[in-house]
Amino acid sequence: MPKFIIERNIPGASKLTRQELRDISGKSNSVVAGLGVPYTWITSYVAGDMIYCIHEAQSADVIIRHAETAGFPADKVTEIASIIGPDTAEGLMAKAV
Repeated sequence: MPKFIIERNIPGASKLTRQELRDISGKSNSVVAGLGVPYTWITSYVAGDMIYCIHEAQSADVIIRHAETAGFPADKVTEIASIIGPDTAEGLMAKAV
């Protein structure tokens, strides 16, 4: 199943409290459970005014439906083509997703 990076512009994101992040996570989990299609939230990174999320879904349309239902922005949704890391420099193949 394709993986996507979702860029969410949320002013003050890095200042959200632990409880606010817990509430956002709970809302996301609840929406995922009700989508009725395969969907996995892998992880998210909070940095400055942005939250960058990695999700797995059948299409970008499903990602956008999740965001709209949850009330989250999805300012940019990009399918991940490959995953690289330090081992890639050692001649190991990039991971296809």
